[in-house]
Amino acid sequence: MKLPTLETAKIGIIGLGYVGLPLAVEFGKHYPVVGFDIDQDRILELEAGHDSTLEVEDEALSDAKRLSFSADPESLRSCNVYIVTVPTPINGQKQPDLTPLIKASETLGRLVGPGDIVVYESTVYPGATEEDCIPVIEGISGLRFNEDFYAGYSPERINPGDKVHRVTTIKKVTSGSTPEVADIVDALYRTIITAGTHKTSSIQVAEAAKVIENTQRDLNIALVNELAIIFNRLGVDTEEVLEAAGTKWNFLPFRPGLVGGHCIGIDPYYLTYKAQSAGYIPDVILAGRRINSNMGAYVADEMVKGMLRKRIHVVDSRILILGLTFKENCPDLRNTRVIDIIRVLESFGAQVDVYDPWADADEAEAEYGLRPIAHPVAGQYDAIMLTVAHREFHELGAEAIHQWGKSEHVLYDLKYVLPADQVDLRL
Repeated sequence: MKLPTLETAKIGIIGLGYVGLPLAVEFGKHYPVVGFDIDQDRILELEAGHDSTLEVEDEALSDAKRLSFSADPESLRSCNVYIVTVPTPINGQKQPDLTPLIKASETLGRLVGPGDIVVYESTVYPGATEEDCIPVIEGISGLRFNEDFYAGYSPERINPGDKVHRVTTIKKVTSGSTPEVADIVDALYRTIITAGTHKTSSIQVAEAAKVIENTQRDLNIALVNELAIIFNRLGVDTEEVLEAAGTKWNFLPFRPGLVGGHCIGIDPYYLTYKAQSAGYIPDVILAGRRINSNMGAYVADEMVKGMLRKRIHVVDSRILILGLTFKENCPDLRNTRVIDIIRVLESFGAQVDVYDPWADADEAEAEYGLRPIAHPVAGQYDAIMLTVAHREFHELGAEAIHQWGKSEHVLYDLKYVLPADQVDLRL
């Protein structure tokens, strides 16, 4: 039984979203690659040479000469290295939902053959690969782990919308279920990762490294969110405070705001779940999550207070939200916390319009039951909240944005896009 080598590797990528597609494109420049996704429309789009997530340019797609796409699992059967890049969400109780990962493992159980290697990239808690995924493959395939087939874990580090830090320019953590497999997995990634790799001693170490990356960011943002709440009560400008503190060389440049997306707002729950199952209550991590989860309601309340101070009736008012995606200059709507603001404002009886030049209106309607407007109309709004720092809003400036408001209105800038003296409220 031979393990794959750099000369014999044929790679199957399971899941062609923000993580899987850039990976498939880079591997497809060096190896035969089958990109698989259960979404037939996604496959047709990619075969036509376009990526609607905007993570991969059309030219880059055409450069991956050895990459093919398919929605048929049978197309993966000739592969000997499988890389799983499916989502790992949470459920309504904020616990890990491994359903996509288990379904991908079931598919692999029907495909994996002797000597094959399965590499997971999806964010999980330490132990999930070997405790939750591998037994599924074993049960369906009838093969024995680390005797007939092998595994690795190399956590994704994709930053949606980031055109500087790309899959090839971010150092890659790698691991394998045996020392020999770890070497093979590491060597495969080194052929595409110009920033280099970091091979860990075990799959669990690699899993843990990934999940704490975003937990650390979540906690730091929670700290500055709490500081913003404190400084708002004290009448102190938070951004000015952070700029002053940032003159010290070791002060970390975090800013307050909404924490959404498929990583920072989700991953900590994977770690806290595993910690609690081990009998430990991770108080600090959970406290940070509570602060960040409540920021949407907090800023909505601040907006209402600002309107009342100007004697603007909130019931039946018209409020414009500028930005729906979870981050700037990116069409990704997954787990956007802007929706929390909208729901609270609607609960006060306000009519809320959303304008976002990056968001797909059909996707927003399907996911959140709201349809962004094509463009705001001048003089229509009692209040305007800038929630996402898209470059279009930077280019517009305060004067143009104010024109969308009525003669008396409130402008709330959550992202420090506009000068402080040209807005009514800042976070």
